Formats: sequence, structure tokens, C-alpha cells
Amino acid sequence: MRPANLNTRIFLDGGDPQETRSIKDRLGFLDGQTTNPTLISKNPEAKHHLESGKKFSKREVFEFYQTTVREISGLIPDGSVSVEVYADAQTTAEEMLMQGREMFGWIPNAHVKYPCTREGLTAAEQSVKEGMRVNLTLVFSQQQAAAVYAATKGAKEGQVFLSPFIGRLDDRGECGLDLLANIIRMYTEGDGHVQVLTASVRTLDHLMAAIGLSSDIATVPGSILTQWADAGSSTSARGPYDCGSLTPIDFEALSLAQPWQSFDLRHSLTDVGIQKFSSDWNQLIAPH
Repeated sequence: MRPANLNTRIFLDGGDPQETRSIKDRLGFLDGQTTNPTLISKNPEAKHHLESGKKFSKREVFEFYQTTVREISGLIPDGSVSVEVYADAQTTAEEMLMQGREMFGWIPNAHVKYPCTREGLTAAEQSVKEGMRVNLTLVFSQQQAAAVYAATKGAKEGQVFLSPFIGRLDDRGECGLDLLANIIRMYTEGDGHVQVLTASVRTLDHLMAAIGLSSDIATVPGSILTQWADAGSSTSARGPYDCGSLTPIDFEALSLAQPWQSFDLRHSLTDVGIQKFSSDWNQLIAPH
């Protein structure tokens, strides 16, 4: 059952409905799920399809994604399910927006994921104006987080998620939890319309730190949620988070009142993430 004192919503980061069932049964609850092209490419049915020597057409792979997401949505009807648009370095805001409109109609509890780039944020800004729910993903800097806040002003509570990827910063020697803490601190000066969704959770310590920092949401691989369940789904922090030998990330004093275009959205890890997601998606698709 859900711990009575747990204020952080717990999402599964995955693309397999069977795993959703298993984790929900194991925890006794699940508040939502995030998906992305890489996770969908690892779906057992998609892998079997490829191993049999077949690939999808572009239309077929979107239909497979839709079918998978609908099954997941049915398992978490009161939660949120994030569905990610296809985007590579050349994808325009209008192309993302067209996908987003379609994906938002797939299920009643969708958040559409856009990359935190100029094109992605342009699409997200329009999506919010149209009443869609969005999740800005591949966030690696406070500048990006400030831009998301500024671009989505006027959104309703729960309409906008922001996904900082803490584990990928750790991978290159920077303290991802510092970024999370800095964003949460910066957002205390705002109106609360952007909810922080901690992503790229690699360890149980990451999850416990996200809970300790009062992240609105944490999206977590099934293996770590199983560890958490085995530990009694504790919400007790193990003390202040410690980044050890990782390089600290300093807090930036940024004004959330600035136009979103004034912030620096560039980050090499965002570029790498977009390339990875698009590559994993493209491997599912048969060449013309």
C-alpha cells in the first residue's frame, strides 16, 4: 500500500504493460508511468518482432506505441502516462506539435513529452495553450528549467511536468541531485504550475534523495522499485544526500519573469539524448 507520509508520486519508467502490472501488484499502488522511444524499443513484443526478422513501417510503429500506451493507461486510470514524440536534430516544432496532438488523443491521462530544446519548447508552449498536458524531458540545466517555467505560464496545476535526468549527469561526473535541488529551490519562487519529475533514477539512494527533496514525482525503473518494496517502501531519508566525489552544480539566481527565449537551452546531454531516442526508434522501422 502507499505509505501514508509519501508526498512524492511514484511513476514506473518503462514500456511493458506486464511490468506495470507486476510493479503495481508489488507496491500496492502506482501513480503513473513514463515511456520513451528507447523503452518502447525494449518492449518484449517489439523485440520479438525484430528478432523474427521483421520491422515496422512508420505508421505501424506508432500504432504499436499507441496500443502499448492504451494498455498501460488502463492499468493506471487515475495516474498520468507520458508519451514521447519522435524528434531528432532536424524535427521542427510544428512536426512535434502534430505528433503531440495525435498522441494526446490516444488516452485520457496523457502527458506529451517534448525535448527541452527551442523547437520542443515552442511546441510545448502551443500545446499548453490548446489545453494539452506536457512533460519537458531531457532537462540538464537550471536555465532549461527556468525556460520551461516561463514558456508555460498560465498552465493549470498538473498540466506541466519537467524531467531533470539526474543519472546522466552523474555518469559524466556531475552531481545530478544538485541540479534537482537547485530546480526545486528556484521553483519555490514561482506559482507551482510546473511539477518536477525526477528522471534517470539509477539507484535506491537516488529515489530516497528525490523523496527527501520533496520532488513532486519520481519515475523509477522497475528493478529499483522492487528494491524499494523489499526495503519496506520506506520514506525516511538516510540523511542529507551526498554526491561524494561528483562535481557539485552551483545554484544560479535566475528570474522566472524573463521571456523563455532569453534562457540558454543548449546542453550537450540533451543533444545526446535526442540522438539516442531517435536512433532506438529508427531501429524499429524498415528502410524505404
